[in-house]
Amino acid sequence: MSLMQMRNAGHSELIVRSKRVFTSEDGIDEPRELAFYVRDGRIVSIGEPERVIAEAPSGVPVTDHGNRFICPGFHDAHLHFFHTAVGCSPYMLMYMGKSEEDLVERTVEFARDLPADAWVVTQGWRDYRWTPRQHPTKCSLDRAFPDRPCAMYSGDGHTLWLNSAALDALGVMPDTEPPAGGSFDTFENGELTGIAHEAAAMQLLPRCLEWLGEDRIAEAYAQQMQRMAEQGITSMCDMSLMPMPGCDFIRDDVYDKLQEEGRLCVRAHLFPTLLDDQSRLFELQRRYEGNELLSAPGFKQFFDGVSSEHTAFLTEPYSNPRFPGDRGRLTIPAERMRELVLAAAKAGEPVRIHVIGDGAIHAALDIFEEARARFGAPTHGHNTLEHLENLLAEDIDRLRELDVVASSQPCHITLDPGGPERDLGEERAQIMWPFATYEQRGIRQAFGTDSPITVIDSMHVIYTAVTRQDPQSRWPEGGWHADEKISAASAIRNYTLGSAYAAGDEKNLGSLEVGKYADFIVLDQDLTAIDPQEILDTQVLATYLGGTCVFER
Repeated sequence: MSLMQMRNAGHSELIVRSKRVFTSEDGIDEPRELAFYVRDGRIVSIGEPERVIAEAPSGVPVTDHGNRFICPGFHDAHLHFFHTAVGCSPYMLMYMGKSEEDLVERTVEFARDLPADAWVVTQGWRDYRWTPRQHPTKCSLDRAFPDRPCAMYSGDGHTLWLNSAALDALGVMPDTEPPAGGSFDTFENGELTGIAHEAAAMQLLPRCLEWLGEDRIAEAYAQQMQRMAEQGITSMCDMSLMPMPGCDFIRDDVYDKLQEEGRLCVRAHLFPTLLDDQSRLFELQRRYEGNELLSAPGFKQFFDGVSSEHTAFLTEPYSNPRFPGDRGRLTIPAERMRELVLAAAKAGEPVRIHVIGDGAIHAALDIFEEARARFGAPTHGHNTLEHLENLLAEDIDRLRELDVVASSQPCHITLDPGGPERDLGEERAQIMWPFATYEQRGIRQAFGTDSPITVIDSMHVIYTAVTRQDPQSRWPEGGWHADEKISAASAIRNYTLGSAYAAGDEKNLGSLEVGKYADFIVLDQDLTAIDPQEILDTQVLATYLGGTCVFER
């Protein structure tokens, strides 16, 4: 049954009650016995159950969830939905591999079932986690796929590994000039290795996926949204993946198609790339004005890369430099970013910037500070820094002072065991993903997954934020930098209300309050009361979007 059909078949009014309702409001860390009255998709009243029921019109159905835990629907504040959906479809292999050889062998098996017109595409390889640890080249892919284009996208989303057939199809030759902020690796003789970094990879990837077509993509989107409902996710921020014009992977055409078919079961906030030409965002905003499921709250831009590839921009060199003075690089010059952000600020639009290294974070805050001084706060929404993995100590308070949301992905913490110490050293690794410090300093936080970089699993997000441990291995014992653990209540708030702030829609989303959408979930355990190690065993029993059940176990 489509979402539209479910709405037509369901009640326009209902009352929900439970002895354990966690509203995600600031300052309230305990679930309470509450009821809330829903009419036309929004919460009309909330409070002591007998009062809410008595004041509602007679005949409104009451659903009593007893002791089951109810909280706002989760909100993934940062993901790339195109690659998430396609990556979970039959058309892309999501696999890291134990080694280059292992990944190629698995890819050969995967390719046997692909359509005849398909490129062979995978995502997930991380050479620094292979045994042996070595950078791959086109040679192994050429042996496996001498005639069929093959594109292997890295697990961190910043590098593309191509075979010769793909390079030929894309027209990439040894003398091809990479885009600004990107590069092509070569052997000593000048021949291409098949590795493209940063902007070069991002520019090529859309062309590697053109064969999919709209119908395949739309079906992948619909199926992925249902999987998200099963995870208790009612909202998401679909973030531009590419900093260049025409390839941000924000597929508003697919969202529109699914909405027309009544198949949207997640609210989607779209963040296209910030360019000189801002018209794409403005056109989306005009189109989605008054749309309850689709919106375009602001821009996205990229300022650096990732630490594991030494492309995150640091104030001081990496601890394991690949060349003298190696401290990464900005993907675009600071002055260019300044021009873009100031233009957005003049238009009243918020910007969300990918920053991982302390140098990029500091430069971005300087730009936000100037924008705020010249043009004030954005008309709606909040400027946000994405990932911000290792910070300068003096920049933490600036986040609060400038009303900048810290958007983090907890499962990044254990994505590369030992990586921060390897690349940054013990001292700098102390100030990474400082969730507790943010909370103590009054900094608004938002949580997400950065999918497909990490999987969409809501209990993984909560668990890792609370324990600072990997959800699969439960490493390390006691948690990585355990002093930055936060409570389950705080983690839920960051993953609901905090994410609504990042989406610029905290007036409608993120907490169970009068006037907000009735987006809520029912869990079989009280996340705020159980042992943190039991979080991973918690199940979503039901997910409601605007008071309509879109998933029930």
